Amino acid sequence: MQRSGKGKTPRRPGQRKQCNIEKDPVGVYCRIRPLGTEDEECCIEMISSSTIQLHAPDGLKANRNGEYKETQYSFKKVFGVNTTQIELFEDVGKLLIEDLIQCKNGLLFTYGVTGSGKTYTMTGSPGEGGLLPRSLDMLFNSIGPFQTKRFVFKPDDKNGMEIQSQVDALLERQKRDSQQSVSKIPSSRQKADPEIADMISSDDACKVENVDEDSCYSVFVSYIEIYNNYIYDLLEDAPFDPIRPKWLSGGTPVRNNEFIPPQSKILREDQNHNMYVAGCTEIEVKSTEEAFEVFWKGQKKRRIANTQLNRESSRSHSVFTLKLVQAPLDADGDHILQDKNQVNVSQLCLVDLAGSERTNRTRAEGSRLREAGNINQSLMTLRTCMEVLRENQMCGTNKMVPYRDSKVTHLFKNYFDGEGKVRMVVCVNPKADDYEETIQVMRFAEMTQEVEVPRPVDRPICGVAAGRRHRNQAFRDELSRQLEERGGPFNAVRDPAQLNHLIESLPAIPPCELVDPADDQMLPRLIEVLQRRHHTRQMIIEEFNKTANTVNSMLQQFDSQLSSKGNFLHDQQSKLSEKDKVIVSQKTEIERLEKKSKTLEYKIDILQKTTDMYEQDKRTLQHELETRDHRLHRELSDRRRIEQHMQGMVTDTRLKWEKECERRVNAKQLEMQNKLWVKDEKLKQLKAIVTESSPAQRPERPTRERDGNIAQKRSASPSPLPTAPAVHPIHRRSHSAGGEKWVDHKPSSNLDVDTVMQPIIPNAIKVSTPNEKALSKCHKYVLRHQELASDGEIETKLIKGNVFKTRGGGQAVQFTDIETLRQECPTAPSRKRRSGSAERPAQLEETENTAPVTSTGSSYFYQKRRKP
Repeated sequence: MQRSGKGKTPRRPGQRKQCNIEKDPVGVYCRIRPLGTEDEECCIEMISSSTIQLHAPDGLKANRNGEYKETQYSFKKVFGVNTTQIELFEDVGKLLIEDLIQCKNGLLFTYGVTGSGKTYTMTGSPGEGGLLPRSLDMLFNSIGPFQTKRFVFKPDDKNGMEIQSQVDALLERQKRDSQQSVSKIPSSRQKADPEIADMISSDDACKVENVDEDSCYSVFVSYIEIYNNYIYDLLEDAPFDPIRPKWLSGGTPVRNNEFIPPQSKILREDQNHNMYVAGCTEIEVKSTEEAFEVFWKGQKKRRIANTQLNRESSRSHSVFTLKLVQAPLDADGDHILQDKNQVNVSQLCLVDLAGSERTNRTRAEGSRLREAGNINQSLMTLRTCMEVLRENQMCGTNKMVPYRDSKVTHLFKNYFDGEGKVRMVVCVNPKADDYEETIQVMRFAEMTQEVEVPRPVDRPICGVAAGRRHRNQAFRDELSRQLEERGGPFNAVRDPAQLNHLIESLPAIPPCELVDPADDQMLPRLIEVLQRRHHTRQMIIEEFNKTANTVNSMLQQFDSQLSSKGNFLHDQQSKLSEKDKVIVSQKTEIERLEKKSKTLEYKIDILQKTTDMYEQDKRTLQHELETRDHRLHRELSDRRRIEQHMQGMVTDTRLKWEKECERRVNAKQLEMQNKLWVKDEKLKQLKAIVTESSPAQRPERPTRERDGNIAQKRSASPSPLPTAPAVHPIHRRSHSAGGEKWVDHKPSSNLDVDTVMQPIIPNAIKVSTPNEKALSKCHKYVLRHQELASDGEIETKLIKGNVFKTRGGGQAVQFTDIETLRQECPTAPSRKRRSGSAERPAQLEETENTAPVTSTGSSYFYQKRRKP
């Protein structure tokens, strides 16, 4: 039966109860930080006590129309730039302290962009205490007279509390006092730190009125930080300094350039399904100064760093927990009820979340970049949890909330499940540079307000009658009063005894018995005794009067002396008051100097940490600079080598092209000489024909067929007539007709032209795609490219070039010539007319009617050359 009982899910009864209990939305407040300078642009405007308006700064267009987009956001309350710390605490923190004393849990955290004033809102500054010191002050002002002695309550290391007897608590106190190492724990009796004591003035002190006087209270505090999604105890006395690396005996670090962090804590779940940090240090405190001293001790260990946006940027989420333990008194109202089930433990978590930041603005590198990534990831997980909670409540879904994705959400999952009230203070910086980040914060705050948290139930009432402490105190007062009254008669009996002793010293009355009024013997004797007694009495009275007069004179003398002494004392008191004023002024000056000394020590610690960080950054930058110098020297040497190589290539290329130009000039000169020689020969033949033929005879006009045959045989230089001697003009040979070996690149997409003559390149390696193997075996390269001409016919271009080896061991192609192959239809009209003599049209017509010729020496090949 026990196994079946354990098998049931403990969450189900809680979920059934949540359907019947009331829910409250998460209380979200907004606080606007003042601008750093007056001339700085502001993008936030406070419209009312619960609404703010954001408008885009200059230079940032919010929509495509080029108009500024203004948005409004509502909160439970908005605190402007002139809001004091006490006003903020009255609206946000006071109700949480009242609930804490009524055994209800609470969660208060600050959220916002880095540099928006979260730490100032939570901690404050000297003279302007934040939410944390004011919460401590209000708590101890309320439960101060009803606190127990130390070690009456003791943590059981399972998120619970145990009750010790008065004897065990006394032995524990004596044991702790005997240990010298425990002197590190601050005591409530010692003098408070001036910097801490100045946080809250006496005028701002407040307290809870409806405190249960029939209970005894004790306060325990703990302080942790969540850094890179790891939990560290800030109150734990670490065996080594977490700031400096751990070294081996040989003088080498354990890890290369890495700091050894302290041992991380883990989260566990207690018997009531509440999450807690296992092994966390909990210190019992008895006053505000002692509690804040403990907080300040942990605050000095918290990780902060200097960034582009914040000089003291928090690099971790800090959680300061106030745990209030209370137990009822017994029926007599004298001792605590020794029943663990009657112990009520309530806690208030004050969370200072690290600010979200963008790396392009902070320019974070290395560890700062990793910290920023973990901070943003944890805040994104918090936002995801809020979105899933809102969707489950508004849409009736039952999606699993990803609490376990981050330590922050996993630690506070019980609060969102109904274990206490949740309050959030959104801190915003109205400057224009934070506009985009502020919009994201506003959207998260707006969504969080729609999440409802179950209202916590009231604690069970103890069955013992109320007013026990008051009755017990009244009984003690009455007993002491009666004892004092009983002691009064005992002290007053001394005067009658002395009076009886004085009466006994008088003459004794003789024993006599009067039986007859006319007794002559007894009456004279009795009269004589009475006369002597009367005489003695008169003497005593006279002595008494004389003594009284002496005493009166002495008293008068004493009164005169007393008046003179009083005058003297008055003078001395006036002098003493002056001395007291001087002492007070000196004490004030001493406290001011002590406060300044503490502040300077704290600043020195921060500067020392900043200096260490800068030294590390300096070493890193020096190493990086040396690396870049080596790289620059290497690049300069490579550049000089490349320049020398390029200069060599330029020289070789210049010599090559000079030779090529000289060769081309010689070829052109030879060609021109050949043309001139051909013209001379034609003129000689024409002169011979003219001289030999008679005027009556004319040469027959050749037929069209003959003209076509002649046109087919015509070359770039016109051949001589058949009657003339045979002349063989020298034509320019095609680059493909040489003895070199060619790479004939013919893409697979080319079409075969159905012509009789085709360009044929001997000693060529035909490829569809060029490769290094083919290029390494050849000296020439030709690419066949086809495209449509203006008349719709296919035009083939032969793009030629030289292949040469590079210094890197590869091959490169340098294009030097382009030959164009075009075929024309004989019946199509010619688009190109030339002006000239009357014989030119006939010659052009003959040319158009000839068949297409594909020889490289044809006049229909247009040769184009590109500059190298």
